[in-house]
Amino acid sequence: MLDTALGKPIEVFHMSSDHTTCEDRLCASLSFISATWASLSDGAGRLYLLRTSMRRENRSLKWEPMFSEEMGEPFTILHSISHVQAGVHSMEVLLLRIQKDPSSDSDAKGSGYSVSLEWITVSNTAEQGQEKKYKVRKRKVLRGKSVPHYAALEPQGKGLMVASEKPFVFTHVDGALLEQPAAQAMEMESSTGGSMLQVIDPIYFWQQTIEDITVSVRMPEGITKDDVLFKLSMENVSVGVQGFAPLLEGQLHAPVDPEASAWIIKDEKSLEVTLQKRSEGPMWPELLTGGDRRGEFLMSEEQTALLHERLTYLTTEDMNANPDKDKPPCNAQELEDCDGFPEDSSNLTRFDGESLKPTHVVNLGSHQYLFTVDLNPSEMPSFCLRHDVDALLWQPRPDQPSNMWEHIATFNALGYVQASKRDKKFATCPPNFSYAALGECLRRVFIYRQPSPVDTVLFNRMQGRQVGQVAKQQVASLESNNIVLGFRATNERLFVLTSNNLFVLKINN
Repeated sequence: MLDTALGKPIEVFHMSSDHTTCEDRLCASLSFISATWASLSDGAGRLYLLRTSMRRENRSLKWEPMFSEEMGEPFTILHSISHVQAGVHSMEVLLLRIQKDPSSDSDAKGSGYSVSLEWITVSNTAEQGQEKKYKVRKRKVLRGKSVPHYAALEPQGKGLMVASEKPFVFTHVDGALLEQPAAQAMEMESSTGGSMLQVIDPIYFWQQTIEDITVSVRMPEGITKDDVLFKLSMENVSVGVQGFAPLLEGQLHAPVDPEASAWIIKDEKSLEVTLQKRSEGPMWPELLTGGDRRGEFLMSEEQTALLHERLTYLTTEDMNANPDKDKPPCNAQELEDCDGFPEDSSNLTRFDGESLKPTHVVNLGSHQYLFTVDLNPSEMPSFCLRHDVDALLWQPRPDQPSNMWEHIATFNALGYVQASKRDKKFATCPPNFSYAALGECLRRVFIYRQPSPVDTVLFNRMQGRQVGQVAKQQVASLESNNIVLGFRATNERLFVLTSNNLFVLKINN
């Protein structure tokens, strides 16, 4: 339509650097820090911080580079924020790097690539009244084994949130290696911190017979007996690693015989502890008193068989035991691909900006990560997860530790619909949640509007009820065979970027 036409573009900044020497050059990336600042990556390893002035009012003014520095290997800017503390203006920028890892065997250990996040703090170092001069004040690096679904900085730079399939851990600060990052990563997974919301993986497993208890505790790989801290009395146990909080500690459910108990290192990555019960016979309902949730109880084959025998009367071999029920049982072979959930679960972790340790960890389970969207410049980006067939939008609230992630919108059936789009590359929504949009690698854009009242009377024949609202779906086909590179939504328009064109689709009036 005519009113979707863009005005003549105005150049506001030009990168004149020669990038022919960079073999692994990436696409340039741009992040708006505030209403008057922007961060820019040239795709070859240089970071620019640009003073843009008020972009809404001064659209033709050139952007002034206030900081320009080589930051090492090429990177993509994920997020950036600005804040003033004690009269000092600082900007926090989060960079993503994906590099080939020569020490990683793609067949044995992983993909053959290493993933790192670098959190850079740039501050004005000039005295009051002097010309502004910005320098790097802090560089913090996290490493992980998977590309994060979500990574964003909190306002004021007080923390960092990361959602990923594999855990991330801080490894370097200002180029200095932090002590024992492997053990720190294990500590993160075990949720030794008291303020964790939910354990990612069990830190220990335990089994029992009528005579003894066997506990297997996960340890950092390459552990030796000199690294192990082990204490055992008749009623208490403590297992840990030198220099870190105990991994297993507390009062045992019942007394044990310390002299008849022992421990041994298995495969250089776990510690197996055998505890001899003082009283044979009674089975323990828990290993430690007080409901320690960092462990998982595993039944032996003998116990499983006994339990199965006791519950036999509750089960039947008949697939459809109710003769009055006409509907056949669910057949897994009839399920579609979009009915399934991803096998790998992701974890959402909040890191404290000072201690660099995780304060909250939530296992997202089977809730597939769908997309990230910037809704309010003063808040962290929101993220969308699949919940059953729907898609739910969540807003991080770092100032509310007891309710850190708030549900703000729902897109009915979007979780199911997007799973059927095999060529889907982008997904987003506008700040008013009036629609959701999916973009394929080439040409097609799908628009799913929120339910709205209907003008005529409609009846659902299957359910025999009147339908008050209908959700409309639309498909747009772009006049281009170039790969889609960018996808952004406003309340009125959807912007789709290819290598040669910028398409503007009018969605709402």
